Amino acid sequence: MHTPYEDRAAEVPFATAEYLSFASRNSFLGVPAVRLDEVAATKGQVVILGAPFDWGTTHRPGARFGPRAIREADYGVMDGYRPHLPTGIDPLGTLGVVDIGDVYVIPGDVETSLERITEVVEQVARLGRVPIVLGGDHTITFADATGVARVHGFGEVALIHFDAHADTGATQNGRLYGHGTPMRRLVESGAVPGHRFVQIGLRGYWPEPDVVAWMREQGMRSYFMNEIVDRGLETVVDEAVAHALEGGARGVFLSVDIDVVDPGMAPGTGTPEPGGLTSRQLLDTVRRLARELDVVGADVVEVSPPYDHAEVTAYLANRVVLEILNGMAERTTG
Repeated sequence: MHTPYEDRAAEVPFATAEYLSFASRNSFLGVPAVRLDEVAATKGQVVILGAPFDWGTTHRPGARFGPRAIREADYGVMDGYRPHLPTGIDPLGTLGVVDIGDVYVIPGDVETSLERITEVVEQVARLGRVPIVLGGDHTITFADATGVARVHGFGEVALIHFDAHADTGATQNGRLYGHGTPMRRLVESGAVPGHRFVQIGLRGYWPEPDVVAWMREQGMRSYFMNEIVDRGLETVVDEAVAHALEGGARGVFLSVDIDVVDPGMAPGTGTPEPGGLTSRQLLDTVRRLARELDVVGADVVEVSPPYDHAEVTAYLANRVVLEILNGMAERTTG
């Protein structure tokens, strides 16, 4: 007899088409698809997982379809070998990347879904692997970075955050959790203290001055787009690397909101903000950071396929993941 959906939800840690029609069905670029309980038997360093969650959005929905779109945005793998043209490295093979599928989130239940994501990320990190999470809206970064911090130490992980928006709101529509609040929650919980935050690409007309003042009080280092234009991205990244290494952080979490890129190059996102980075700038920067810093986790969020055109945003997000992996592989191989 079929058990009612609500009674089965707690038993299912990962989503399949039987439970969530928007869950991903394929692995990232065809890497081995394994269950979480099989990860320990693999020799890889990186685990891909999806978080098809978008109940924290305030404008355009659809990021729940992000993990599927990011996984599928490609034009084929040549005999399982994928060399990075400038370096000749196959990051998927070098790092031994596997994909454990999408976490089973409960539509509309924000807190339970976030705790599930946190628990899965924590389990992956405890196995000595680097979790890379495909989002989902930016609410999930509270879960992702918390899961990593539970393993590497609260207050011991730096976070480099690419975004048009600071995501440091005190509340969102009177609630603690939403895509405008995850960085505030991380600071307040102690998982990632303010002085270990670096934000790159902020612009537009939010947040309010009192929130910006709070950010400064916490020691957060935020680079607005006008400063990046005036001083140059390379200079900003130099400072970001130095800031992340300051004080002996045990590792770095990279959080990439695709809306850091100008919507002319990344239209498929929930809260587009004109005047951002180019796709080339983002790809080069995340690769550099992953090469120069000890990345212990990452996420790529806010890809909303319903608003995409010709899959350009999904392709960019896919390549953001690949460039992070390639930087990690360069660091591994020396």
